[in-house]
Order: sequence, then C-alpha cells, then structure tokens
Amino acid sequence: MEKINLLEECKDAKSIVISGHIRPDGDCVGSCMAMYLYLKKAFADAAVTVCLEKPSEVFQCIQDFEQIDSSFCAAVPDVFIALDCERSRLGEAEPLFDGAKKRINIDHHVSNMRGCGDANYVVPGISSTAELVYELIDKSYMDEEIAKAIYIGIIHDTGIFKYSNTSPKTLRIAAELIEYGFDFPAIIDETFYEKTYVQNQLLGRALLESIVFMDGKCIVSAINRKILDFYNAEPKDLEGIVNQLRIIKGVECAIFMYETGVQEYKVSLRSCKYVDVSKVASYFGGGGHVRAAGCNMNGNFYDVINNVSRQIVRQMREHEEL
Repeated sequence: MEKINLLEECKDAKSIVISGHIRPDGDCVGSCMAMYLYLKKAFADAAVTVCLEKPSEVFQCIQDFEQIDSSFCAAVPDVFIALDCERSRLGEAEPLFDGAKKRINIDHHVSNMRGCGDANYVVPGISSTAELVYELIDKSYMDEEIAKAIYIGIIHDTGIFKYSNTSPKTLRIAAELIEYGFDFPAIIDETFYEKTYVQNQLLGRALLESIVFMDGKCIVSAINRKILDFYNAEPKDLEGIVNQLRIIKGVECAIFMYETGVQEYKVSLRSCKYVDVSKVASYFGGGGHVRAAGCNMNGNFYDVINNVSRQIVRQMREHEEL
C-alpha cells in the first residue's frame, strides 16, 4: 500500500481527533501520542485531541499523557485518525470516526488488510503501527519526545525486539530513535518489566493455576471475576501474563483468559513457531498477528478451551503434514 502524506491530508483541518483500539496497549498509546505530538507541532492552530480508554499509567512518561481524553466528549472533527485498529475496535470513539469529514486509517493488522478510512496506510506484517507512524512523519518535526513515544510503541509490539515481526528495518529505526537522547533502558524497565504488587500477585496466581495439555505443547490459565474483584484489579493489571506463559519450556501455544461478564471471556493467544494465532482468533471474531492475537468468547471456561483447542489442533496437524 502506498504511503499517505499526513501533512497534505490534514492541511485544512481545524480539528483533528486521534484514537486507537479499546484496551489500548503500548503500540496503540505510543502511536497515538507520537501522532498527537507531531501534529501539534505541524498544525499549531488546529485543535488536536487524543481520545482513548484510560491507558496504563506506565505510559505517563510520554509527554502530554495527561491530555488524553478518556471521556470521548470531543466534537466531531474535520479529520479522524484511527491508529492500530479498524473501525469496529474504536469503542466509544466510533461515532467520532463515522461523523468526521475525513477519516485516516494507519494499521499493521492482517485482519484489516484494506483499511477503513478515506485514506489508508495498512502494512500487515510490519512490527508495529508505531513503525508506520515513524515512516509517515516529516523528519524535520521529529524531536526527543516524539521519538520516545514511537520507541515505546515499537518495543511493546515486538516484545523488545524478540518477536518474529522484528525486522532489520525495525532495528535500524530503533537505532535512529535512541539517537534523540531519551533514556531508553529506563523506558524499557518502567513500561515493560516493572510490575505493581497486585500485578505480581495475579501473575503468580495465573502461573500456579495454569494447566498444560496437548503433551505440554499448550498451556492455559484463567482469572475469573471473583479474583479480579478480590484484588480490586483492572484488565491492565493482567498485561504480560500470557507472554510469561508462552516462554515456558516446551510450550508452543499459550492461552490466557479473564472473565469480563457472566460466561464472557477476553482471550489472549500467543505462539512460538508454527501456530498462527491470528487465524484462531479470527475464527471467533477476533484478530491480531501471527504470534499474538485475541478475541472475546462466550461460555464457561471449559467451553472456551474446548473450542479454542480445536482450532489450535487443526493448525498443529497442518504443520505436521508439511
């Protein structure tokens, strides 16, 4: 897909709203904030707003983090920029997207191949939406704070450069970004590794109660509503659990799920080598990447695991036949 000219697309806009998907992760937050800081510099007279569900406070090191509008009370804008997702995952920002005079979509998910905007830049397989934002930014506007936000987006969607979506180009971009002088080791610790006491309690519980099956090739763990309420926890407190399950020796596919309602679960999937979890998630109406994806499912714990397992087994058999 051909690159779009952001400055040209936004040149006549008096108001710009930037948003991303529900339950924003590091790539979503980093991409949105980098775009915000960039357009604030490029269009000083325009009203630029980021509308997102309240992100984790680990990202408060990003400049103007406190300016994020989590009430979604912004007026319908001239330009709406949807980052790291397609329309249906915008949540409360969807009406703003629908009403905007111009809609721009920048994404890297294979489930959003064509894009959902009037102008689209979708490149499936690339490390992160943050990497795409870097490609589209006029480098004369780059500064330390924009570089930091982009770097955060990239490290969170590449698992600090260890996932298979990390390319030589990704590493070259990361090298260019750290030349702006921000403290990148501190950012990795603060936004990726550092956990609260509650987060570590939940991680420990998830590991203790995990179950391996398929001869140890799969592992699953779940947190129910009762446990979340006991710890007064939020979904953001569960980040990183599925990745910890994935790195257990012998595991090819990890499943982590938490209860969002009565017999309703948010399911996160991770794989190591050959299971394409984006296909598994897409089968149940979700999406994501080859090695990291997710979906929402109904039923009890056993219903969900039985249904997900069938799709994982199907892919394992396909791999064995190759």
